Amino acid sequence: MSTLAPRDAPSAAELDEAAALLRGRTVAVLTGAGMSTDSGIPDYRGAGAPKRTPMTVQQFLSGPEFRRRYWAGSHLGWRVFDAAQPNRGHRVLAELESAGVVNGVITQNVDGLHLKAGSQHVVDLHGTVDLVRCLECGQTFARSSIAERIEAANPWLERPESVVINPDGDAEVVGVDDFAVPDCSVCGGMLKPEVVFFGEFVPAEKFAEASALIRRADALLIAGSSLAVNSGVRLLDLARRRRLPVVIVNRGETKGDRKASVKLDAGTSETLEALSSRLLG
Repeated sequence: MSTLAPRDAPSAAELDEAAALLRGRTVAVLTGAGMSTDSGIPDYRGAGAPKRTPMTVQQFLSGPEFRRRYWAGSHLGWRVFDAAQPNRGHRVLAELESAGVVNGVITQNVDGLHLKAGSQHVVDLHGTVDLVRCLECGQTFARSSIAERIEAANPWLERPESVVINPDGDAEVVGVDDFAVPDCSVCGGMLKPEVVFFGEFVPAEKFAEASALIRRADALLIAGSSLAVNSGVRLLDLARRRRLPVVIVNRGETKGDRKASVKLDAGTSETLEALSSRLLG
């Protein structure tokens, strides 16, 4: 495995090395938070990322005080996500799928930007902030409808531009003791966004769908993921067992660097664009 030095963009020779591994192959793609930084959504582990302890599912389920804090922050974070636009990296992956190079995108992100960019086959491994589910009756709701209810019940809530947004769509907020938490309009049950919380497992059907993409591929491209989450490492190991070439594009070290065929230590948008020109040229 070759590890290429960090810089604003890899050299032509380094890009040629990575492209040679992908050219003529069907490529499955796995993306993480670094994919969306150019769209204004921060990375948990990138340079300058603040240290934080996200709420666990056990906390969310344990008491109303946790749910008040979560829903207040999550609402403000969702407003920022909803306004975010795909960057060039997202659009490049959609173009590569349209061209038949990429067979689909497995994403650890919950921001929905791959779909906005035009990707057709997206496995949202950790869920999506755009849907909300009742834990009692199973009814699902569009996040926009829940947002309208939250704003009507909490007109005092601060505006999104005044808070710090996190990669999972949550935000740091204070003074939420009076926050009115939405409940299910069908049965009155507890609502939870369709995202995988810390302490939860990736749904088995989602992991199976992601695994199937890799089994139908001839190479794996990982973009913007530090692979700190076990599900990503398991997918990388699946590709390794199948002896697929693996290209990793990420600023900084990842847990998969030693398992990659090539690691490009660079930003995703500019690197994916440069790789695309070699694969489609």
